Parts: sequence; C-alpha cells; structure tokens
Amino acid sequence: MNPITLPWPRRILISVLLGALAALASYAQVFWKQDEAIFDTFVGSWEYPPDPRLLVVAIDDASLQQLGQWPWPRSTHARLLDRLTAAGSQRVALDLVLSGPDRQDSAQDAELAAAIRRNGNVVLPVLAAPSSGPRMAEELLPIPLIAANASTLGHSDIEVEADGVARGLYLTAGIGSPHWPAFGLALANLRGPLPGLRDPDIDTSSPYQWHRNHYVRVRFAGPPERFPQVSYVDVLNGEVDPAVLRDRLVLVGLTASGIAPRLLTPTTREHWMSGTEYQANVASMLLSGKVINVLAPPWQAALSALLVALCALGLTLPRALLCAVLALPLTLLGSFALLRVGQVWFAPAAALGCMLAVICAWVLWRISAWRRQANSDALTGLGNRLRFEQTLQQEHDAGRRSGRPLTVVLIDVDHFKQHNDRHGHHAGDAVLRRIAAEIRAHARRPRDMAARFGGDEFALILPDTTSEGAVQVIQDLIASVRAMSLSLGDGHDAQITLSVGLFTRVPSAITEPRHYFEGADAALYRAKAAGRDGYAA
Repeated sequence: MNPITLPWPRRILISVLLGALAALASYAQVFWKQDEAIFDTFVGSWEYPPDPRLLVVAIDDASLQQLGQWPWPRSTHARLLDRLTAAGSQRVALDLVLSGPDRQDSAQDAELAAAIRRNGNVVLPVLAAPSSGPRMAEELLPIPLIAANASTLGHSDIEVEADGVARGLYLTAGIGSPHWPAFGLALANLRGPLPGLRDPDIDTSSPYQWHRNHYVRVRFAGPPERFPQVSYVDVLNGEVDPAVLRDRLVLVGLTASGIAPRLLTPTTREHWMSGTEYQANVASMLLSGKVINVLAPPWQAALSALLVALCALGLTLPRALLCAVLALPLTLLGSFALLRVGQVWFAPAAALGCMLAVICAWVLWRISAWRRQANSDALTGLGNRLRFEQTLQQEHDAGRRSGRPLTVVLIDVDHFKQHNDRHGHHAGDAVLRRIAAEIRAHARRPRDMAARFGGDEFALILPDTTSEGAVQVIQDLIASVRAMSLSLGDGHDAQITLSVGLFTRVPSAITEPRHYFEGADAALYRAKAAGRDGYAA
C-alpha cells in the first residue's frame, strides 16, 4: 500500500507509538554516550572571555621547588592571605584540605584562622566523603577554629560522567540536605534564585545521605590555562604587583603536576584541567550569566517523542523523501540552536536514533514496494509479464534438476472487449479484478504463480503438476468464473467465461521456457476455435 493512502487514524497511531518508543529511549538514556559526544562537539570550542575579576593563584611546580614538599605549614598560607588582604583582593577561595588539625604545631591553625579573620572574605571547601561499605557518607569540613572565621563554605563535589569527563556539577549539595553552595558559586557570591535542574522529589529524611540539587552543565571559558594565573610563591614573596591582585576574586589551589586533581572536560581530551581551574570556570560561568541548563527528563522525553512522531507522520505524506532528508539535520540543528541561543541542553540522540531507525525501515519498505510494483500488475496485483518470464525460467531449471513436470496455463476472458466497449472501462476493470482474484485463489501452493500480461490475458505457472492435476485446477477455475455474478454498475450483470490453454512437460536439456509458452498459446488457440468457455491441453 502506498503510504499516502494510509487512513489518517492509522498514520497518527503509528506516529504516536514510534514517538512513545523515542520517549522511552530518552528517559532511559539509552543513547547517553552519543548525547555526550554531541554535547562535547557543540561546546568544545564555544569559548568566551572569562570574567576579568577572576585570578588563579597557582600552587605550581615553581612554588613547590622553592617552598619545598607539599603540604606546607599553614602559617605559609596565612602569610599569603595577608598579602592578598593588603593588596585589596575582593574575595579569596582557598581550595585546600583543612579538615584535620596540625598535629605538630597547633599554633599553625591559629595563625591561619587569624589571617582568614583579618581578610573577612575567605571561602573554604567542604569535601564529600562517599559511603563505602558500612561507612556512611560524610562531610569533611575545615576544623572548627578555621571554619568559624571563614565567610562561606562551599562543597567541592564535581560530577564526573561515566565516560570520565566532567561536564557539569550540582550547585548545592550536602549531608541530609543540599545546603552547601558549590565552591565556585560561593566564590562568585551570587544572590537570588539558583539556576539548574531541580529535583522535585529529593528525599531529605535521611540525615546520613549526600544530597545534591540544581544540576547545570558548565560553559567553559576555554581550554586549560585560560584564566589569568600567578604563581603562589611570587605572591608570597611580594613579586606580584598589588594592582594585579586588587578587587580580584582570587582562587588559590593546586595546579602542579602529580598532586593537583586532574579532570577531563569537553574543551580538550589531550590536556587535563586542574580542579582549581574547573572551579574558576564555574565561577566565571555564573558571573557571566552563561549557565547551561539541562532540560528535565520528562521534557527531554516529550520533545524526543514529538520530533520522532512528526518525522514518522511526515513519511506518510507525499513529500516523504524530503522529510527523510531533513529530519536528522534539523533535529541536530535544533539542539545546537537551543544550546547556543537559549543556553539549554536538549540531548538529541534518542530522537536521532529512533528517526534513523524509522527512516531505514521506511526506505526498506519503499524498496520492497518498488520491487513489488516492478514485478506486479498495477490493476490486479498479480505478477506482470516480467515476473512471469523470470518465474518460468526458474521453475524450468528446477524441473530439469528434479525431473518433475511443469505446467503453464494461458487464460483469456471470452469477448471481454465487447463488455468493455458496452459498459465502459471502469466496469471492465472491476471485472478484471474479480477474475484476477479467482485466478489467484487457484494458485494455492507457495510456488504457484498467477500473472496478467495486460488486457484480458492471464497466466498460471504450476510447478510439479501433472497434466491431470492441472486439468482439475482449470476445470474448477472455469466453473467458478462461470458461476460468478458480475455487476457492471448500470443495472446489468455480466456472464463471463474463460478460454484456457494448458501445456505440461517434464523439462529436459532440449526444452526451453519459450516452448511452454508457445505450447500453452497453441492450446489456447484450440480452445477458442472449439467455441470458447472451455480448455484445451
């Protein structure tokens, strides 16, 4: 059936079912790897100038060489903080682990706490220790003496996807409830409602579980070393111009090879990004208003379902090929435009995968339909002359190998031209379809084949059929047609009869397919000469 002739209810039902499959695939994240590859392609080179207030004070290789083995005494960090305070830095985020006291010199803790208090705008990290076996998840806060003097605490939990790439984070997290802001958010010190994907069903009843909320994808300013950076030891020694530090949002953290946390991001797969730079990207993204929000799973599924349903529906329309050509690139373009213009990420892989499957199925169906049309008669659906000749050649070769008889039958509708001229072509076509259906009904076995040559000429190929068996089939066919009442649409009924010629032989090395056609044609001529409404063999 041509897809254009499908009734609308069936078109809509098929489209809805295919859309539902796409929604299920989207909700289950069946194509998550493909989605992440698309996302990385879209954002990998999508750079922007980082917020000019941000500055990284890097605990780099040069600092380690001059100051010695890590970790350094906390009095060293206190001296650095005093340098930043004196230079007029606006806010300082110390990305350092301070969750345990200095067991060798408690004065070190007091000295750092005093420097933090003198600055008045220091952000310290809260580390998440995940649950492991019987051990419950816990928050690792700075020791109370130091934490009490900080202006804000922020969690440093970074979301790393299953493929090892960090693309986003939760802006809030914490044990029992997501009460800590992300470290980069705390540095940016933004007020007001938070962006990000919210979890409406978050369960805060358990005081021992790590909860997260407000998920966003990070818009990276660029590849590693995109932010202005000065060496820790240079700041400590006063070798950095205070003007460079004034009114800055300073992030102090590890960048030295071997000890700094390393992350893969969409900006590059060749160079690692330090955790400090990652947090700088988070702060810059928030300060610049470049947060990438993620569509909620129900909306992802609904949009995927809509796109696939529209694609499937388009394939039932006259310009189905145009729909097939445009569906995939338009879906990708829509995801790209939504990301670049609206800063919203729609994962398109589920829609693309289902569309591709639908289009491939449609193409295969159309190829099959074209093959059927190329080998079948348009009016009756029987095989055409080409199909008849191909089948005759195949069955002749098969009969030669097996030694079984082959029968060819030619059928002619008696005086059909008179009926056609008297009652019109429309009535004549209806008669031909009825007769064709009866002929098809008598080609009962899988290898039997019915064909129409054109006009009122039909044929049957009956493999492995003796002359006696073929005569039984033809006698029944002639009787069935003779008993039919064929309305011609003008109040008149037609009495239709058939003339039939049969030719049966066992194929051999000296026979050819044309001999069977010629033999059946000669028998048909004898049947007509004998008065029609009968057969000859």
